[in-house]
Amino acid sequence: MYHSLSEEEARRLLARTPDTALSGQLADTFKAIGDPTRVRILFLLSEKELCVHDLAELLGITQPAVSHHLRLLRMLGLVRTRRDGRSIYYALDDEHVLQLFRCGYDHVLHRTGDANSAASFDPSEGNT
Repeated sequence: MYHSLSEEEARRLLARTPDTALSGQLADTFKAIGDPTRVRILFLLSEKELCVHDLAELLGITQPAVSHHLRLLRMLGLVRTRRDGRSIYYALDDEHVLQLFRCGYDHVLHRTGDANSAASFDPSEGNT
């Protein structure tokens, strides 16, 4: 049946493979961070908790556009909110999001050979 696997190896591999639902959730997470604007939002939020107005100003896009991106990121559990009066502040949801972002960032820098990027990323300096 399998060319290079024994049936036992195949069963072990399949037992460790995420089911369809979990695979779909993981794919949705990667799709969400697959948008350049959302990557920039996550980068900014890794540095500091920010409100929609500040994110819009920093990114040079409209507040409704920022809200749209944040809604998706929040729905997937990548960012969390905190209300302060009339303002809502956004931050990365937890350490896992920071690790996921850092891993992807390091991978890109490694592939491009740009280890000394001007946009250095140190999660120990960010707002976790």
